[in-house]
Amino acid sequence: MLGAITTGAATIAYAAGVERRRWTLREATLPVLAPGTRPLRILHVSDLHMMPGQASKQRWVAELAALEPDLVVNTGDNLSHARAVPSVVAALGPLLERPGLFVFGSNDYFGPTPKNPLRYLRPTERRIHGEPLPWRDLRAALIERGWADATHTRVALDVDGIRVATAGVDDPHLGLDRYERIAGGPGGDADLRLGLTHSPEPRVLDAFAADGYDLVLAGHTHGGQVRVPGVGALVTNCGLDRSRARGASRWGAHTWLHVSAGLGTSPFAPVRFACPPEAGLLTLVPRPTRPRARKTTPASAAADVG
Repeated sequence: MLGAITTGAATIAYAAGVERRRWTLREATLPVLAPGTRPLRILHVSDLHMMPGQASKQRWVAELAALEPDLVVNTGDNLSHARAVPSVVAALGPLLERPGLFVFGSNDYFGPTPKNPLRYLRPTERRIHGEPLPWRDLRAALIERGWADATHTRVALDVDGIRVATAGVDDPHLGLDRYERIAGGPGGDADLRLGLTHSPEPRVLDAFAADGYDLVLAGHTHGGQVRVPGVGALVTNCGLDRSRARGASRWGAHTWLHVSAGLGTSPFAPVRFACPPEAGLLTLVPRPTRPRARKTTPASAAADVG
């Protein structure tokens, strides 16, 4: 009994004191670009859940600018405190010099609240909101520095000669998504068709896939936040299956999904286990061309058979 208690205490101490600050860059290569397009590098940042004074997190995020990504995408939940906007802007500061896109999540609009962790094992539609957060101030700061808000709008970017057609939705976790405002697909001759959402709800992913998007970026899940070795995430806090709680996967026949495990935690659950905080560096390359089917005449077809 004493051994179990000691092991449990050591695990909690590690999860709260070590792993939640073990900043990690996760890399992936995804074949989503139009044939003949040069590679494009996207830095995917999500779920900072910033509190004033989190200097280590701010420094690490700012240092990501040294990767020189072609495009930065932020999929929301930046704030965990009403006075955290300056801290978020300081962390993102060097990255704001590069082309960027964003959508917001529930913890840009409302602050965190104490919750029973068992709620995540018993999904419910009931939402508990904290204090309103200054998301308008954060939005203004990001737009002033040149990033585009993709919420319920289509954004066309030319990233060093690569044509990127983007659209996003407001946070499905709060039921704010209105996909009908961007429905119909990106159109045009884009080299990359990119969808953005905070919470990767299947209904939204299905809509992006049906409209022909090549890649959808999301956050929200925290990768499960606590993962059991050999089992993986126990929850995703949304309708997404646990096997997709973090990283890249296929969604349908032609769309890729990348879910960031994010960089923060709620101040009321400041632990991570087997799931370090992360940002993602995605190297996008051309999708493989499909071989053309050999045309045959009835005569030649008969010759092949005979």
